[in-house]
Amino acid sequence: MTVAGRISVLFMSAAIVMGLVASFAAATREYTIRLDQVLESSRAGLLSRPDLQIHIYNRDTLRLEKILAGFLEPGGVSAAAIFSGLGELLARRDGPAPATAGGASFAALRSELLATESRLLTPDASGKEIGQGLVTSLLHSDAPMYLSMPIFSVVNQAQRGLQPEDFARALAAPDDREIQHVIGYLHVVIDRSLLLRDTAPAVRRIMLGGLVFALLLGGLAWFLARRITEPLKKLAELADEVASGRLEKPMEIEGSGEVEEIARVLNGMLGGFHNHIKERDVDRHLLSMKVEERSSQLTARSEELDRAVETVTETRNQLQHLANYDSLTNLPNRRLFTEQLDMALRLNRRNKHILALLFIDLDDFKRINDSLGLNAGDQLLKEVAGRLATCLRESDLVAHFETPQQDIGISRLGGDEFTVILNQVEGIDAARQVAQRVIDELSSPVPVDGHDIVVKTSVGVALAPADGDDVESLLKAASTAKYHAKRSSAGRLEFYDRDMGSAGAERIKLESELRKALARDELVLHYQPQVDTLSGSVVGAEALLRWEHPELGLLQPGKFIVLAEEAGIIAEIGEWVLLEACRQLTAFDALEVQLPRVSINVSAVEFDSGFVQRVRTALQETGVSPERLELGLTEAIMFDNDADALQAMQELREIGVYLSVDDFGTGYSPLGYLSRYPLNEMKIDRSFVLDSEKSENGARLITAIIAMARSLDLRILAAGVESEKQVVFLTEQGAHILQGYLFSKPVPAEELKVMLAPWHFIDQVQKIMQSAGQTATERFLESNS
Repeated sequence: MTVAGRISVLFMSAAIVMGLVASFAAATREYTIRLDQVLESSRAGLLSRPDLQIHIYNRDTLRLEKILAGFLEPGGVSAAAIFSGLGELLARRDGPAPATAGGASFAALRSELLATESRLLTPDASGKEIGQGLVTSLLHSDAPMYLSMPIFSVVNQAQRGLQPEDFARALAAPDDREIQHVIGYLHVVIDRSLLLRDTAPAVRRIMLGGLVFALLLGGLAWFLARRITEPLKKLAELADEVASGRLEKPMEIEGSGEVEEIARVLNGMLGGFHNHIKERDVDRHLLSMKVEERSSQLTARSEELDRAVETVTETRNQLQHLANYDSLTNLPNRRLFTEQLDMALRLNRRNKHILALLFIDLDDFKRINDSLGLNAGDQLLKEVAGRLATCLRESDLVAHFETPQQDIGISRLGGDEFTVILNQVEGIDAARQVAQRVIDELSSPVPVDGHDIVVKTSVGVALAPADGDDVESLLKAASTAKYHAKRSSAGRLEFYDRDMGSAGAERIKLESELRKALARDELVLHYQPQVDTLSGSVVGAEALLRWEHPELGLLQPGKFIVLAEEAGIIAEIGEWVLLEACRQLTAFDALEVQLPRVSINVSAVEFDSGFVQRVRTALQETGVSPERLELGLTEAIMFDNDADALQAMQELREIGVYLSVDDFGTGYSPLGYLSRYPLNEMKIDRSFVLDSEKSENGARLITAIIAMARSLDLRILAAGVESEKQVVFLTEQGAHILQGYLFSKPVPAEELKVMLAPWHFIDQVQKIMQSAGQTATERFLESNS
């Protein structure tokens, strides 16, 4: 930069700085004046309204809101509120502009103030005072300021029956004004952004004047500097041209005598250099041509070699990647995982450290693949791989180091199975924290093809060297723990225990015996009655599967249903349950025992393309009327919004079969399916019934579910009723079809027969209702009136 330029820049910079300083000072002054005007207006407004004490005493909300409108007139006020002396909100009025805050509570604002103290409070979101200056308002424009002012009364508000005349007399008596009482508080919410907006026009005018001043000063400085430095500049250019040999003719320079003398000397030297420069240019040109020729030849050879090396390297990397990485998720595959786990085990064995192996499996992945397609399954696996990578710390090293500096990440063994290696863990607690973090991360819905899929994850954990000191034994231990996690009702995380090995052998044996249980007639149905509390009669019964094991005794479904699903015989067992329940209805009819309806549960695995035909066949073989058969469909059947599932349900309804949604609210289906699918009944899950007795929110949830079912014209059945309070509450809310241990546990058909007599439970229901102030007989008469 030239001397003239530097002088101009210096003067202009000084002018800009002075303009900025002046602008900031003016902005601060304008902002302070505006804030003081708002504060004085609010204080004056409060003093001008002695009738506030009367309206606060009378708690006249409408008049208070009307008065508050006057406090919103000054610019910068976004809201105003009046509180009682105890901090209760009596009235609030918001301005036309949306309030940026107002969320600070009365107690938080006045916690450190005296009852009679009036102050402007400037808390931030955490409650810390941040000040009221311009800089603070610019940095925290969304943090409002609060002007908290006590409202005094000359009358003691503790007195009862006061009239407006009492306050008027007290105000007119000068002696009585010496003693005043705080009857309430006025809070004025001042919006910093509105104050800044009102201050902006004056600031812009000042900044514009400063800018004009800076430009004028800079132009003057540039003109003077140019007059002084222009001859020197031309002289310097002449010297540069001479030194570089580029000057071909003399240069004329106007200036003082010394400058002109120097110019003449330089112009004289110029003639002696011309011949030398011409000879040097010719030699340099010839040399440059030779160098360029050789350089181009070397460059071509170098580029050819670089391309060859790049091709070989790229091919080698591709082959290595294909051999060691999963093509879908780009994670290390089983081969690479096995190599690195072996290396990690040897390193931990030498250093006497603990290593943890996490075996991760996605539940119901096959169902998602079958219902939404392979492409959706691939998308789900990619998303799971990405989430695993983000939720693990860098120290949670997994699977493989191709080079000492490269962190490979998570491994995919195949299908929906992933592994994580935790190096040098402190113990079980550290591994548990990481595993739980994985479960929590994968539990949030995954958007796939317009569906929000909730992935349930099972994680098995094995520690080395305690559970295995080689790849095969440690991987087997983690896989065994993962299997137990999938079957566990307590959670989805299990650590390997040596007893799990023997449990695995028992599982194989039990699975083999389950395959023979149908042929041996070891499966039986127990029935739990569904009671109408308005009549005391049984209006239906739920058929529940049991296994009469010759050695283990009567087994609950939780012991063998998962085995049946994994063994692929759940559809065969479901068909037997369907036929057996219909046969039992026929048997009751033959004995002239009336069971209006029997309900069986249907899982998503059973609800396939042939399910409707199996129902038709069972009804035809047994002669049971379709409306006496109730199918309890799990939410998983309706989860995918599958057109085939909807078509199957419509066919069942056309047949006359009664459809209900089983254990409503415990799955992960959207509420929209209630209106899309042709359902007859909603079954409220036992967990909701228990919560209704424990908490007010639980009771409100039950009430909301019942109201929703009524609006959709669905019959309501509440399951898991175990206490008299639950009976009273549910009946009063309109859910009078109840099922639970309070009436009966699931019993064989022979024991159920006794309960099918008309009004069998009338005495029990009547006693329950009498304790609540209304008898069951009255309810029965009301329902039939």
